[in-house]
Amino acid sequence: MDTIGMVVLSIIQGITEWLPISSSAHLALAQHYFFGELPIIYDMGMHVGTMLAVLLYFRDRIFGMVKSVLTFNTKDREFNTALLIILGSIPTAIIGFSLKDFFVSMYNEPFFVGVALLITALFLFSTSRAKESNPEPNKKSSIIMGIAQGLAVAPGISRSGSTISAGLHCGLSWKEAASFSFLLAIPAIFGATLFLVLETPLDSIDYTLMGIGLIGSFISGYASIHVLLNVISRKTFPLFALYCAIVGVLAMILGSAPCA
Repeated sequence: MDTIGMVVLSIIQGITEWLPISSSAHLALAQHYFFGELPIIYDMGMHVGTMLAVLLYFRDRIFGMVKSVLTFNTKDREFNTALLIILGSIPTAIIGFSLKDFFVSMYNEPFFVGVALLITALFLFSTSRAKESNPEPNKKSSIIMGIAQGLAVAPGISRSGSTISAGLHCGLSWKEAASFSFLLAIPAIFGATLFLVLETPLDSIDYTLMGIGLIGSFISGYASIHVLLNVISRKTFPLFALYCAIVGVLAMILGSAPCA
């Protein structure tokens, strides 16, 4: 992997991480057909970049959560949000670690990535029937969104798409579902990265390449969050569903094509 390839992949990661079109699918397909396989630790490095983007974007809310937890201010709205993030992270961790090896084996199989993208398309299409009934996340919605996030370890299942869809079906507003989805991603990405770092010999990592991927995904990821929260709405989800369906079908058809 050269510098230009890493820059391209990091931009793809940053844009697709928060848009409901599956960053893992786009990275898997880009590597398979154009750039060649990249060790998964570099993928996680790019995920760290997008995690830093969400930390910066929601810095005020995150600071509020930390402050309310440290002072045990149970009347603060952000205290409840912090507890719900912890609650939602439990099913994510259980499902993610239980199925990690199975889904990682699908990463280099474009046909299965295509199938997963079609599943994402169904998730997104289904939100047209969702009705707003709960102003804020609650225990039920956090658990269901956490389950959806755990299943998104499969390449092609959009993490943001599945969790936001789950939140909308739980009655959350678009803004609340999207915001909680982003906040819920922080412990998931941090935990997965820590797990991989502990598994990977540090002397095998090209830190220059890792840094390029992290910075590129951070910049494009921050822009992607802004677009999702301020430009995209529930009404545009069917367009992303159509996109996922088209890419999914193409991946299934071209699945047998030789890799780079």
